[in-house]
Amino acid sequence: MDQSQLKSLQSEWARVSGTHLRALFDGDQARFETFSASFDDLTIDYSKERLDGAAMDALMSLARDRGVEAARDAMFAGAHINSTEDRAVLHAALRATPADGYMVDGAKAADVVEPEKERFLAFADAVIAGKITAADGKPFTDVINIGIGGSDLGPVMVARALSPFRQASAPNVHFVSNVDGAHLADITRGLDPARTLGLIASKTFTTHETMTNAHAAQRWLTRGIGEDGVGAHLAALSTNLEATKAFGIEDAHVFGFWDWVGGRYSVWSAIGLSVALSVGGANFRAFLDGARAMDQHFLSAPLAQNLPILLALVGIWRRNAMGCDTVALIPYDQRLERFPAYVQQLDMESNGKSVNKAGDPVAAATGPVIWGEPGTNAQHSFFQLIHQGTDIIPVDFIAAAEDGSKLDGQHHILLANCFAQSQALAFGKTTQEVAVEMQAAGKEDAQIDALKTHRTFAGNRPSTTILHRRLDPFSLGRLIALFEHKVFVQGVIWDVNSFDQWGVELGKELAKALLPVVKGEASPDGVDGSTVGLIARVASLRD
Repeated sequence: MDQSQLKSLQSEWARVSGTHLRALFDGDQARFETFSASFDDLTIDYSKERLDGAAMDALMSLARDRGVEAARDAMFAGAHINSTEDRAVLHAALRATPADGYMVDGAKAADVVEPEKERFLAFADAVIAGKITAADGKPFTDVINIGIGGSDLGPVMVARALSPFRQASAPNVHFVSNVDGAHLADITRGLDPARTLGLIASKTFTTHETMTNAHAAQRWLTRGIGEDGVGAHLAALSTNLEATKAFGIEDAHVFGFWDWVGGRYSVWSAIGLSVALSVGGANFRAFLDGARAMDQHFLSAPLAQNLPILLALVGIWRRNAMGCDTVALIPYDQRLERFPAYVQQLDMESNGKSVNKAGDPVAAATGPVIWGEPGTNAQHSFFQLIHQGTDIIPVDFIAAAEDGSKLDGQHHILLANCFAQSQALAFGKTTQEVAVEMQAAGKEDAQIDALKTHRTFAGNRPSTTILHRRLDPFSLGRLIALFEHKVFVQGVIWDVNSFDQWGVELGKELAKALLPVVKGEASPDGVDGSTVGLIARVASLRD
């Protein structure tokens, strides 16, 4: 986005900003129909956003001017759109059919994807069926997935979301990511090493946090079952066969993926093995099918009905026209409790950039802060600030029409709360309405005067609601792909590379250099005074 495009958006906002959402709805009885779109049972309602038809026209023009459709086609064609690493970006090939014909560097992606998919799903089904067993010939009852970042957040979120689809004989799946030893210690407490399979998820098999935990888990297994049996209790999700072999993992238990699959887009690959070990191969394939359905929609739907593009443009409006720097993502589905954290990485690691693809400073604000918790819990914690705080915080709600719990009446209560929150944010309650309400309740005039401003809600706070029929493997895959493509579109408009993450690297480098100093094995020469002071304080607290 260049300065003239940014100023054009801001000019549109200056025109719209003085109009309350109440007035926008009063002036357009068909506003929901105008500002919503559906793909099968999935609907995005953005009618409660502070925009009008002219603003949407400007956003559509922006998408065309920025070449969103051409960039989309280039990604699906296998172009090296990850320019700083000279790589294709083709996670869509992981959930495609061979007939889709995706090509990577002149070769058919399906030629490598399909065999590896069959391998790791067959492995998962064999473990569930008790055909692949522990060293003593008995079935595994537990699996520990050891990874971090995309090798953890995706599998954790998906396994939790699809917990109702766990197979009856499937092992319990646990996740360890934090290099804080408490994480592994707490997970392994109460587990039997003889019944536990460890998955080590690291493409290079060198990720510091993951390998630290992997070695600790290996020692835990060795203490429990002896060194000779450990190999049967380990599998790796990696491409470094030399390193996995040195670690004691046989090649048949190593499942790989490719450099054109970024970590935060890798749950569709063998990184999703922990999910498949819970829900089974058939459900995992349905998960892939849902994502593919969204891929096909993204590729073929016109701009005005294209759900990822619409969601992205609403986000551009919030960030670059309205100046909002944060978004609350609130799933009204307890099983999506980890979805905000997953999208947080997907969005903030992708578009948290301050230079464009040419390496120059960006012309507009880029990725917002994404955060959230499930409703209705969120209503009783931070929604006070969203409703009456001084900052405007847009909200994305997610809800399912069908009850996932089968507990009588509770889903109606859940949906009523979800819809009420977006209604309250949009329309609020005026001081006059508060006064009338308090008078009807028999309150004295003095009490009304003292409390009416405290009970006033300005409203006019934007939200979008994403509604689907039910949460199942197919719909979850579709939902994740929706957000993946939304993030991609925004990156195209901001002209940033959404597929690298150099900002992650500096902290890793400094931690590696500081480790011997923290351990007292090296001098702190050249280290800043604050860090030297902290290290010294740690040493004194350990004495």
